[in-house]
Amino acid sequence: MKKKQGYTFRKFINDAHLWLGIASAIVLFFVCLSGTLYVFHAEVDTWLEPQKFHIEKIGTAKADPEILIAKTQKETKGKVTRITIHEDAYQPYELQVSKGKEDKRGETYYVNPYNQEILGNGKGPASEFFRFMFKMHRWLTFDEAIGRPIVGIATLIFVVLSITGIVLWFPKKIKGFKSLKPGLVIKRKANWKRINHDLHNTLGFYTCIIILIMAFTGLCWSFEWYKDGLSSVLGSKVFAQRGEKKPHSTVVPNAKALTISEFRILADSLLPYKGKTVISIPKSVEDAVEITKYEADAFNEASNDRYSVDQFTGAVLKKDIFADKKLGEKIASQIKPIHTGDIFGLFSKIIYFIVCLIATSLPITGIIIWINKLRKPKKKKKVIV
Repeated sequence: MKKKQGYTFRKFINDAHLWLGIASAIVLFFVCLSGTLYVFHAEVDTWLEPQKFHIEKIGTAKADPEILIAKTQKETKGKVTRITIHEDAYQPYELQVSKGKEDKRGETYYVNPYNQEILGNGKGPASEFFRFMFKMHRWLTFDEAIGRPIVGIATLIFVVLSITGIVLWFPKKIKGFKSLKPGLVIKRKANWKRINHDLHNTLGFYTCIIILIMAFTGLCWSFEWYKDGLSSVLGSKVFAQRGEKKPHSTVVPNAKALTISEFRILADSLLPYKGKTVISIPKSVEDAVEITKYEADAFNEASNDRYSVDQFTGAVLKKDIFADKKLGEKIASQIKPIHTGDIFGLFSKIIYFIVCLIATSLPITGIIIWINKLRKPKKKKKVIV
C-alpha cells in the first residue's frame, strides 16, 4: 500500500508554473507573436521595395555629400541631421531628415549618390503593419503608461515560467541519459495529446536560454528599476547614449567647419577598416561631430566604434572603441541588438525567429495540457469489503 505524499517542492513548482502560465497566457501569446512577426521587418521592407535599397546602375563618381545634403534638404523642406555612407557601391546613402523640433526621430531618405535622386523614404507598404506589431510588442497597443507595466509583469512571469519549466523538465529520478531522453525528442507516432505535451516540454527546453535572454533584455524597456539594477550589475549604464553629456567644439570666430567629405577621410584615418560610416551634422557651432563606424567583416554586426570630434579642427574630443570595453560594458551597449536578434545579422535573426515562434506556441500548448488534465477521468476508489 502506497503512502500518500504531502505537498512537495516539485508540486509547488508545478502549481506555480501552471497558474502563472494561465494568468499570463494571453499577454505572452500576443507579445511573442508580434515579436516573431517583427524580427524580419527590415528584410520585408527591402523585399517589397528593392529599388529603394539597391542601385541598379552605378556611375563613375559619387557626388560630394554636401551636394546630396543640400538637394535633400531642398526637396524635403527639412534639415539633414545625419548621413550614412555604405562601403557597398550599390547601396544608396541614408540621410536622416528632421522637419521641426517635435520631430526628434526624423525620417530616413535613401539617396542615389551618383545621380542625386531620392529613391524613397523610410515609409513603405508594410510600415503601418510593423508599427502596429511594434506597439503590440511593447504596449499591447494600449497607452504606453498602461501597456508598458502589463508587458513588463508578463515578461517577469515568463522568466519564472522558463525557470520552473526547466525544473519540471528533469525527471523525478535521474538514472543516466535514458531517463532524460524522453524530454529531448518529440514522439511523433504517439497520440495528439502526447505530441502536444512533447511540443511544450521539448521545444520549451531547447529554446529556454534564448527566451531568458530575450526576457532579461526586454525588461529594460519596462521598468526603470530593472534597467538601473542591470546597469549596476554590468558596471555600465544601459542605454548610456540617452541623455549622455556630449563634448563641445571650441568656437572660433569666423572659423569654417570641416566638410562631410573631410570628416569621412578623418573617419577612415581614425578607424582604418572597411565598413559603414555614420556622420552626425552639428546643429550649432558648439556641437561636436559624432563619427560612428561599423566594421564590414565583423561577426558582431551591431558593434561599432565612435569618435566625437571638433567640427572646426577635427581634434578628437572623445572616443568609444568597442574592443577596448569590458564584457559588462559590451553587453550594456548592445542590449537592443541582443534583444532583437540583430547582433549577428541574418544568422541570429533566423534563430530568434524560430525561438519566438516556439515561444508563441508555448502558452497554447500549455493551456491544452491543462484542459486535457481537467478532462481526465478520475480513478474510482476501490471499496474494501
